[in-house]
Amino acid sequence: MRHRYSLILLLLWQTVALAQQPFLTDDADVTEHRKLHFEFSNEFDFLNPSASPNLRQNTSSFELNYGIFKNVEIGIECPLITIFNEKGTMPQTPFGIGDTNFSIKYNFLKEQEGKRHPAMSLSFNLEIPTGDVSKQLGSGVEDFFLNYILQKSLSETLTLRANSGVILSGNTLTGVIGINTRGLVLTGGSSLVKEITPKLQLGGEVFGAVARNANLGKGQLQLQFGGNYFLRDNLSLDFGLIVGGNFPSSPRVGLQLGFSVDF
Repeated sequence: MRHRYSLILLLLWQTVALAQQPFLTDDADVTEHRKLHFEFSNEFDFLNPSASPNLRQNTSSFELNYGIFKNVEIGIECPLITIFNEKGTMPQTPFGIGDTNFSIKYNFLKEQEGKRHPAMSLSFNLEIPTGDVSKQLGSGVEDFFLNYILQKSLSETLTLRANSGVILSGNTLTGVIGINTRGLVLTGGSSLVKEITPKLQLGGEVFGAVARNANLGKGQLQLQFGGNYFLRDNLSLDFGLIVGGNFPSSPRVGLQLGFSVDF
């Protein structure tokens, strides 16, 4: 059963500017000291048949990060979730706030020109159950998540990132998407981005999670293709297409649109 405890993570595309949006794979960069970074994204997902009576989900996420010290940022993220259920389901369209996430990230090693080592960061997240469990808007449990981040520039226009994380307690649930199992969950992701022009960068990622309890037979694996278009040096339009296939804890397909801004 060892294959249930591991994820084969392909190397796809990501970027060096701003943050990781639209991808789930985090970057090693942190918000500058005494600066703010804000992200908004709206993701509309078509769910797998196994999620019935849940058909679709819309998640609007608001994230604010602050550079509290040099190389250290803190953040808060809160989603608004709408779930579209089959006719006859009560409630048919639950709407409300999801679980709130607090984070801290430390960039302890920076990439240097002429050096082979990548940039490295470590982040810790605490998600508290602010969503209504009876409407499937929240998980009902506290999540403790530790994530290790690597980032390496392969060329002036190409950047690779890889994440390896563990949920020590809790689950990956956001609305009805994610692993609903309490306990140890392993996560991983890899991404790669190519700068097409000074304003446009395109790329993709693969991201997955697996519960340690193999008897549950549930996993989360999804691909995303997307990128960023910079309207200004500190403002980007972020977009993505998510493909989750038949994995029960991933959306069958999803569309994401948002923006990122530094100020």
